Amino acid sequence: MQIMADQAEYVIGVDTHRDQHAIAVLDRQGGVRHTLRIGADRRGYAAALRAVRDLAPGPRLWAIESSGSYGAGLLAYLQALGERVGEVDRPRRPARRNGAKDDELDAERAAREALVRRLADPRARGAREGLRTLMLARDGAMRAHRPALQQLRALIVTCDDELRTELRQLPPLALLRRCAGLRPARTQGLERQATAEALRSLARRVLALQAEADRLEMRMAVLVKLLAPPALLEEPGVGPVTGAWLLLAWSHPGRLRSEAAFAALAGASPIPASSGMVVRHRLNRGGDRQLNRALHTIPVCRIRAGHQPTRDYITRRAAEGKSPREIKRCLVRYLARRLFRILEAPVIG
Repeated sequence: MQIMADQAEYVIGVDTHRDQHAIAVLDRQGGVRHTLRIGADRRGYAAALRAVRDLAPGPRLWAIESSGSYGAGLLAYLQALGERVGEVDRPRRPARRNGAKDDELDAERAAREALVRRLADPRARGAREGLRTLMLARDGAMRAHRPALQQLRALIVTCDDELRTELRQLPPLALLRRCAGLRPARTQGLERQATAEALRSLARRVLALQAEADRLEMRMAVLVKLLAPPALLEEPGVGPVTGAWLLLAWSHPGRLRSEAAFAALAGASPIPASSGMVVRHRLNRGGDRQLNRALHTIPVCRIRAGHQPTRDYITRRAAEGKSPREIKRCLVRYLARRLFRILEAPVIG
């Protein structure tokens, strides 16, 4: 749902921080009625709501900056009490000569942003927020997994010939298990003992991180199945991880006004890059990059699995003279359209 301030008599802009929030109350004509600071806790939220009810007794709209992070507590508090709340992007802050910064002015800018443009409905909490936390933990485990595995392989390259010859012949999983079971012997030299200890530590770290990521992914799969329309999980290439990123960005029906808005959010909307006699579009490097990654991963999985419609589409586009990058852009844009319609389709039964 797109939220507009045309039905509100007052707009309350909120500049959020970890410990304090700055609030600016504006009337419909843009006049500043009052500014205040509150603590970022339930006591501060209650004080803010009491003050705003006195200063803005008519229909009002809250424009909260960073509603998914520092503003999450205030957002949940206001929604529980039936207040009308919109999500505002971080307003543009013009450079000041002396480099000064004022939170009340930033709150005022957030309110003025709501007066001139549509605001997005804040993302849902509940099960969706639980899915986000699981995804965050899994992503952290995978980010730590990769460098640990790289360190292990780099260490094998420089270890002594006997150990290197043995380890380089092993497949990945067997390599990790062999390294995790290394036992430094006192009869060996100090270098060999230290190397074996380092390999064992790294291998156990990699295995533990992989097990952690797998455990979190299993829990994510339960929530994705609960939140996603059945048709979404039937799409080739959509699994627990890609499905989770789609759900996290989309959130709930009506939050995004159209499939074009979903494509823009995903960074899948085409950007004109024509020059001279060449008319073309290029990849969009903006938007939600995790959602964009999911839309890029799905066709890669389809191609590897031999999904014939995807292969036929690539062949047809290549025959039209499209470059591989342009074909990828077209595939991602098509997926954004198709998956958005699946997500928005009403659930029957």
